[in-house]
Amino acid sequence: MSESYLPTHEWARQDGALVVIGLSPFAAGEVGEVIHIELPKVGATLTRGTVCAEIESVKSVNDYYSPVDGVVAEVNEALRGAPEQLNADPLGKGWFAKVKPLGATPLAGLLSGPDYQKKITK
Repeated sequence: MSESYLPTHEWARQDGALVVIGLSPFAAGEVGEVIHIELPKVGATLTRGTVCAEIESVKSVNDYYSPVDGVVAEVNEALRGAPEQLNADPLGKGWFAKVKPLGATPLAGLLSGPDYQKKITK
């Protein structure tokens, strides 16, 4: 898997014609035990860097920012009943949404995996 990242810890991964988005393992660990996730709605238009979801943990409530511009094609309904999947498998079963990108290069301008790792280990 090859994720690209926003500096605010959200990831995006190309999957055919769609882009899968979620929260980085680092941020999932920092947030603490997730108890509720408010996902974007199917059909919603997302803009990179703007709030599109909310994560509630035992410690806090946090906004989630879209890493890409696009239209939500699918959301991970399993997270509604099992939000702890975000903590357990943030790059796998903990994905938030699949987005139909609005541009030809939706991941352009995001941090590469190695660049993101450098950022979080400083």
